[in-house]
Amino acid sequence: MAAFQRRLIDARGEFQGNGGGLMPRMLASPAAGAPSREEHAVTASGGGGVALRGASRPRGGAFSAAKATGRRRTAPGTPLWRVAVFASVALNVATLALLLHHYAVSHQHHPAAASPDQRHDTCVQPETSGAAARTVESKDRDTRAPSTGKPAVTHDSVINLDHGDPTMFEAFWRETGDAAEIVIPGWQTMSYFSDVTNVCWFLEPGFDQQVRRLHRTVGNAAVDGYHVLVGTGSTQLFMAALYALAPPNADGAGEPMSVVSTAPYYSSYPAVTDFLRSGLFRWGGDADTFVGDAYIELVCSPNNPDGAIREAVLNSDAGKAVHDLAYYWPQYTPITRRADHDIMLFTVSKSTGHAGTRIGWALVKDREVARRMTKFVELNTIGVSKDSQLRAAKVLRAVSDGYDDEHSSGGAMRSHRLFDFGRRKMVERWSMLRAAAAASGIFSLPDETTGYCKFANETAGNNPAFAWLRCDREDVVDCAGFLRGHKILTRCGSQFGADTRYVRVSMLDRDDAFDFFVRRLASLK
Repeated sequence: MAAFQRRLIDARGEFQGNGGGLMPRMLASPAAGAPSREEHAVTASGGGGVALRGASRPRGGAFSAAKATGRRRTAPGTPLWRVAVFASVALNVATLALLLHHYAVSHQHHPAAASPDQRHDTCVQPETSGAAARTVESKDRDTRAPSTGKPAVTHDSVINLDHGDPTMFEAFWRETGDAAEIVIPGWQTMSYFSDVTNVCWFLEPGFDQQVRRLHRTVGNAAVDGYHVLVGTGSTQLFMAALYALAPPNADGAGEPMSVVSTAPYYSSYPAVTDFLRSGLFRWGGDADTFVGDAYIELVCSPNNPDGAIREAVLNSDAGKAVHDLAYYWPQYTPITRRADHDIMLFTVSKSTGHAGTRIGWALVKDREVARRMTKFVELNTIGVSKDSQLRAAKVLRAVSDGYDDEHSSGGAMRSHRLFDFGRRKMVERWSMLRAAAAASGIFSLPDETTGYCKFANETAGNNPAFAWLRCDREDVVDCAGFLRGHKILTRCGSQFGADTRYVRVSMLDRDDAFDFFVRRLASLK
């Protein structure tokens, strides 16, 4: 590259040397100014022939110097068209040499080849300055950058549906404008405290208000007479509930409280329960096989991973129940009743799709249990981010506004109804998945169920956030391993206390990932 660049520079020098000052003569201008477009339309003979069109006024230092002198120099016997041709060649050679020099210098500092994304980001954009430049850059970044670190999916990509990352909802929130946007001044949310008169003293009043409003709008949980607690996702509140419900002397002479759930159960229940090896509680396994009176039963309904509607299976005066209702929303299941359990857990990650906000909430009847749960969060993280609470409150408000006649009567919010969007997407995706499983012939799924949804005032199907997929091919005993061999990542059934022929598949990824998944699944035999 360096040798080629030197040859170009040498060629430029040779041309300038042999040209006898053609460049200065060409760039020089008469005192009266640059020639007009008509004056350029001349030929070597001064008569007919091909005219040179599109000549423009010269720019740069040479033009300025000629104009300053006021002199006009010509080359007798040298036609103007030839001057223009030689000048054009010389300028192109010089420009090419400068570009090649810039290329060589830039790659000297950045020798690695740029990725497609990097090449896109370094494209030359029209010059914009000040606030306008920042606005253009911000809008460009907003339209390009996804909210996840996962790369774009292609035909050869590994499709990762192991996690329940709810990026499906991105499309909805991109269309809502500023309804869910928030600006937090630098002086705001600086204190640890939100409301010292509340049991949950770090709970933002605005978030409390919007949680209660949303549940009243949907009708999926009672809120009157309940304490609202906030946590960094519902997982922290799950741990807080275990802490609050375990006997105070369990870490002394007593035995740890057994924590159980009916299989297949959420794969994180055992891991989170035993992570710190607490003397207060320990994982006890499948609730259907548990023997004993003292326990904490985890009831996930609709269930993760199979979407089944669950009730507690154990009944004892010494037993307690925690109801995980993360998926009890209209996009996943019919809202058949208003839940009114002692402890109910929810999260914005599955209700609105804002997993990155890391906000969950609990509805708790008993004040002492609520106080102990709050104490756990206080000891664990000294409260919960107020910034996240304010954002979550704005998001929940936007959802409720879509179904509030006062706010949606104009039609703007009526067209942006989260649960309607989610229901359409889930119905479409489950239809595609069932067709793909049937086309393959080696996979099966749970039977479809329906119920009357009081929120939608119609009969609706159950379309869970996860698919509980079974591989029926006789020679496949590890379904997750089999799918991994075809570049599909899922979560093995053994992590849910079930057979390895089962896998859990997320139904909440972006459209491109889900489309590649169903096509690939249909091709497996």
